[in-house]
Amino acid sequence: MNRTLALAVVALVAVSGSAGGQQAPAAPPPSGHWVGSIEAGPGLSVEVDLGRQGDLWRGTISIPAQGTKGLPLSDLVVKNPSVEFAIKGAPGDPRFKGELSQDGKTIAGTFSQGGGNVPLNLAWKGDAQFEAVQKNAAVSKTLVGAWEGTLDIQGKSLRMVLTLANGPDGATGKLVSLDQNNFEIPVTTIAEEGSRLKFTVSVVSGAFDGENKGDEIAGTWTQGPLSLPLTLKRQK
Repeated sequence: MNRTLALAVVALVAVSGSAGGQQAPAAPPPSGHWVGSIEAGPGLSVEVDLGRQGDLWRGTISIPAQGTKGLPLSDLVVKNPSVEFAIKGAPGDPRFKGELSQDGKTIAGTFSQGGGNVPLNLAWKGDAQFEAVQKNAAVSKTLVGAWEGTLDIQGKSLRMVLTLANGPDGATGKLVSLDQNNFEIPVTTIAEEGSRLKFTVSVVSGAFDGENKGDEIAGTWTQGPLSLPLTLKRQK
């Protein structure tokens, strides 16, 4: 079982625990914050948040040991008692299929990735803990568009593409890891300070700070204990 579900750079994330003896969720099941462990090797703790957004369901997954927090779920289907979701773009096409218990406190199921299948049982620990959407000021036209760069992580190249755009609510961005099945993650905060561009990616506890030099932005990518040079060049 491949345990790498995000950018292969480990960071630390603070995780809130919950005491036992909690009441069943008041929101429509399976809404809430769910905690469990993928039973592969020593185990890999995960946290899943599920909730209604209008007529649709939304969800995120956090993997504290890998510094992954609030990664959006894809292919999320809730047909009580069945719960299914996937992690789009992650290696091995990871997916989960489970069933909600009658008391609404557990989801027992199977996690599959790269041809392997292991048990994953989730326990309800309270209300869903979705992060508030950050609103960023619009960026200048010189930054709008796609920028490509490569991280050198202990001799291994990891190509990524940053795309910035301006919308009604300000600047938005996404980061795509080309060498990890085009794994796409949202940019959390974006700030243009003179010739400098700063952005954060809370999903992987990463951040970038660089200087815009026209057709390239030269700076540093930080994630957990690592600090790596990164130059983003505008895609032609």
